[in-house]
Amino acid sequence: MREKLGSRLGFILLSAGCAIGIGNVWRFPYITGLYGGGLFVLVYLLFLVILGVPVLTMEYAVGRASRVSIYPAYRKLEPAGSKWHVFGWFAMAGNYVLLMFYSVVSGWILHYAGMMFSGRLSNGDADSLSAAFGEMMSSPGILIRSMLIVMVITMVVCAAGLQNGVERITKVMMTTLIVLMVILGVNSIMLPGGAEGLKFYLMPNPDNFRDQGIGNVVYAALTQSFFTLSLGMGGMEIFGSYIGKDKSLAGEAVIVAALDTFVAIVAGLIIFPACFAYGIPADSGPGLIFVTIPKVFDNMPQGRLWGSLFFVFLFFAALSTMIGVFENIISFSVDLAGADRKKAAFINGIIIAVGSVPCALGFNVLSFIEPLKAGNCIMDLEDFYVSNLVLPVGSFLIALFCTSKYGWGFENYLKEVNIGEGLKVSPALRFYFKYILPLITGFLIVFGLYKYFA
Repeated sequence: MREKLGSRLGFILLSAGCAIGIGNVWRFPYITGLYGGGLFVLVYLLFLVILGVPVLTMEYAVGRASRVSIYPAYRKLEPAGSKWHVFGWFAMAGNYVLLMFYSVVSGWILHYAGMMFSGRLSNGDADSLSAAFGEMMSSPGILIRSMLIVMVITMVVCAAGLQNGVERITKVMMTTLIVLMVILGVNSIMLPGGAEGLKFYLMPNPDNFRDQGIGNVVYAALTQSFFTLSLGMGGMEIFGSYIGKDKSLAGEAVIVAALDTFVAIVAGLIIFPACFAYGIPADSGPGLIFVTIPKVFDNMPQGRLWGSLFFVFLFFAALSTMIGVFENIISFSVDLAGADRKKAAFINGIIIAVGSVPCALGFNVLSFIEPLKAGNCIMDLEDFYVSNLVLPVGSFLIALFCTSKYGWGFENYLKEVNIGEGLKVSPALRFYFKYILPLITGFLIVFGLYKYFA
């Protein structure tokens, strides 16, 4: 018998936890300030509504209608004789590859949380903080040990069961994460000089909007609205398979997207006012988290405490994604092979841990391997597969599957998505869903590949 989540709150927090990740922290605030502040947020929200939320409802609908993970879901709902289920293997491979580098990055955060708690990052200048990050990246022992701890935590939580492990732990983590973010955000805004950072971050800035070029702004908003929800590889489909039919799926999708956006915006409220208060430039990517942020907190009264809380929040954001994606993998093993949950967690945990080692070694012992283009490492190759292929191609396919007469079809999708109380998807959106959505996701595939290699 199919497991079910114990509550609607559990479903929302699990979905949001899977979507919320470190990209919300080290990319969204930076591109918001760079591309026009509040103006960029408006463009982003527009694309979230017209692209992210519709595709999210499709994943939920496929999951709830099939009650299985993505590969058997395609098999169950596809027309007789068709081969949609082949794409399920492609999506599931994306889940494995994602965790093989996300577990390593989560280990970075865990290691830094320990260093912040211990005070090893206190009283350091930019050079010493850069050196600390370089020391971590050059040490196979630190990277592999931290990754293994993350994997063990993920395995234990998921092996404990859907309600007793995954749902219960995620509720606690996500609630704590949100509380920590609000506390950190308020503290940051109240710093002397923090108001200037807040103004730069969220006040509409037409000059930045024009200087960056409307095409770049639109593309950045489009990709952020799409990738922020982790669509295309069945990560959200699986949670749809665990819920009842008392609520319509469009309303649930809007809530999850809103919670994901809330976390992304509040991350900027933590970062920009603090950076402006202490005259430290806000960067993007790992440099922001592991060099800039520790320096910001080192300047702050009670900085060790605030910095520790920041890395706890960041680790919870990373771990919630680990648990959400690993749950998808476990469900796939249970659905396909009839495996026991604990056995599936143990076996898949070992597979991912072993598969994560090359990524960890790619920064040191195997740094001579530069796949795709010069300067790449093994993690870049894995990230390319997930971000440039699995997510956009998977979303393109599920949009076709849910709207084409050769797939599940728009009528079946519409019936499933509108079951229950709440916001409904109008039949008048048929043309948009059937033609425009696949066109947009197709554009993301082609243009994303072009930008990557160009």
